[in-house]
Amino acid sequence: MSAADIACAVLLLAVNGLGVLLVAMSLPGTWLIVLATASVAWLRWESGMLGWVPLVAVLGLAVLGEVLELVAGALGARKAGASVRGALGAMAGGIAGGILGTIFIPVLVVGSVLGAALGAFGGAVLGERLAGRGLEESLESGKGAFAGRILGTVSKLAVASAMWIVVALASFL
Repeated sequence: MSAADIACAVLLLAVNGLGVLLVAMSLPGTWLIVLATASVAWLRWESGMLGWVPLVAVLGLAVLGEVLELVAGALGARKAGASVRGALGAMAGGIAGGILGTIFIPVLVVGSVLGAALGAFGGAVLGERLAGRGLEESLESGKGAFAGRILGTVSKLAVASAMWIVVALASFL
């Protein structure tokens, strides 16, 4: 491994570490990891630093992380008895809440994660009420959406960490 490969690998791992931190803030850090890894693979292709296997693995993990995060709130709501409207409300509310939480709760990581979970709660409750369900049922669906969204964020963080590990091993082995 050349000095240039080592320097690129260290820089890549630093950028990908930033991607993991972005995921913790409910931002699209997995896609930063994919973009950075693909860029370094392209730039250092001739040296064989990164091949197709880690690139496909990182892309697959990124898709998995997005799916887990997006549907976890909806699945949590459904497990708590929500209708399809409640589940869709949880997904939409989670996205909107994550954005608003980042803006209005300016505490690193906490704002976006709490905003997304509260948004999933509110979206599920609103969806349930629009579906004609009572307040108690709607609140139960909202609680499920809240817990599901938190679990989804934690799952995506684990996936982003796995992506970092895949790139680290591929870069230095």
